[in-house]
Amino acid sequence: MALKPNDAAKVLIVDDSASARAMLRAIVESDPGLSVMAVCIDAFEAAKVMRDSLPDVILLDLELPGMDGMTFLKKIMAQKPLPVVICSGLTARGSEQSIAALEAGAVEVILKPSAGDDRARAEAQVRICDALRAAAQSRKGGRAGILPGALRAPGAKLTADEILPPPNLTRPVPLTEPIVCIGASTGGTEALRQVLVALPPDAPAICIVQHMPAGFTAAFARRLDGLCKVKVTEAVDGATVGQGEVLIAPGDQHMILRRLTSGYRVSVVQGPYVSRHRPSVDVLFRSAAGSAGANALGIILTGMGDDGARCLGEMKAAGAATIAQDEASSVVYGMPREAVRMGSVGQTLPLDKMATTIMAFARRHRTGVQA
Repeated sequence: MALKPNDAAKVLIVDDSASARAMLRAIVESDPGLSVMAVCIDAFEAAKVMRDSLPDVILLDLELPGMDGMTFLKKIMAQKPLPVVICSGLTARGSEQSIAALEAGAVEVILKPSAGDDRARAEAQVRICDALRAAAQSRKGGRAGILPGALRAPGAKLTADEILPPPNLTRPVPLTEPIVCIGASTGGTEALRQVLVALPPDAPAICIVQHMPAGFTAAFARRLDGLCKVKVTEAVDGATVGQGEVLIAPGDQHMILRRLTSGYRVSVVQGPYVSRHRPSVDVLFRSAAGSAGANALGIILTGMGDDGARCLGEMKAAGAATIAQDEASSVVYGMPREAVRMGSVGQTLPLDKMATTIMAFARRHRTGVQA
């Protein structure tokens, strides 16, 4: 086995399933930027390991014997906050628990891989390693910046061209109701909660892509809907979105914005990974550039990689207002940084200024609509 670099992020795996432990160990060991510090069967064994040395990131199953994973997570966050990635099975209870774990301080949630074909296994390997690398760069106690920022994926990195043609920026877009499009990845669930909870019931229509596995976005939407004054739902194909409504792209499907007479609906489609993600922020932003133009506000939040950065620039070229979250308030300053570097961003703001800026945009735009 090739030697790991000295700055490889140390991963502590905690899972009560022998087969899962073996599979996760093999996945982590396949990445030269990661190393397995220890593999533990329960929280008590993990706590014993951590008394001698702390990992850079913990890969944690929530269904553990004795002390469950949620209790262990809360103890970690209370005593010594560390980046934690939740590895959960796709069940209704598992998805609800995973959303609660994100609220309790976990950085990311990933779907526990299962036996499948070669392509499915390769994709699972990429998603898990990328999540661990992003978590190790996060601001929750990891060694920020020790790992390369580039994500990996089987095959070539594809652009939004795979789903939509580039927008025709010479064709004027009719004046419509305001629309806000938001993209986020690592750290985005809590960032989105903070933004959406602060919005009033008459907030403009909002479409969101949050990188999250299939089956978890529905639980995420339900949780936000119970906290917010706006109505939050997981998008379905053909759904309309209007004032006071928020649609979240379903995991493992792209979301495309379509213009109606004066409002908007969405298409939910399959297709290849774009910018190494499905759903992809680039796909949403490109569709907004073509369908909404200057009627739109594009916002890119915390996350690793560059998904959304390029097509946020297309929104800006189409006349949309564009905002990036600032570095200080980002869990991982990857996607916003790339958007700024590409010249796609008109304004950089801390997270606590996003809601007031969204409402100011809507007020200005509605004045034009009513004129």
